[in-house]
Amino acid sequence: MNYFELFNIPVSFDVDLSVLPQTYQQLQRLTHPDKFASGSEQEKLLAIQKNAQVNDAYSILKSPLSRAEYLLSLRGIDLKHEQQTIKDTAFLMQQMEWREELAEIAERTDPLDVLSSLEDEINQSIKSDLTKLRNFLESDHEMAEQNAANIIRQLKFSYKMLSEIELKEDVLSDF
Repeated sequence: MNYFELFNIPVSFDVDLSVLPQTYQQLQRLTHPDKFASGSEQEKLLAIQKNAQVNDAYSILKSPLSRAEYLLSLRGIDLKHEQQTIKDTAFLMQQMEWREELAEIAERTDPLDVLSSLEDEINQSIKSDLTKLRNFLESDHEMAEQNAANIIRQLKFSYKMLSEIELKEDVLSDF
């Protein structure tokens, strides 16, 4: 059973995020191992497995990036352990600029403002990439899946940059 079926929602990039937590809570109540504490060892083991599956499904379905990657895996494209690199030179140049700006942030007179501006720029890029990703995942064009995979690779870089910015903000705020 795939995660969309488990949560009884259509297989789609667009997921109603207001319904997801409610369904998750319902499934948690049904599969929680404590409910099977007096059952046989096999029932206990099955409950643990089902509960873990519910947790994994919720974690993947609530994140747009994980959900997109999962959708591609359902189509036979596994990005989890791949070694392919991004070939989009414009995107790679943008990444280098962001990294340089982040590396030089401590030298700025207003580092928190610069970080905030950089974060806004990256969030705009993510928003644009998510729109492209949605369109590729909804398309039946033969190159759409590969284009979606490329966007996912780019989004991974962008989300990593946001994490690094957050860490820098924490360090700079401690002073």
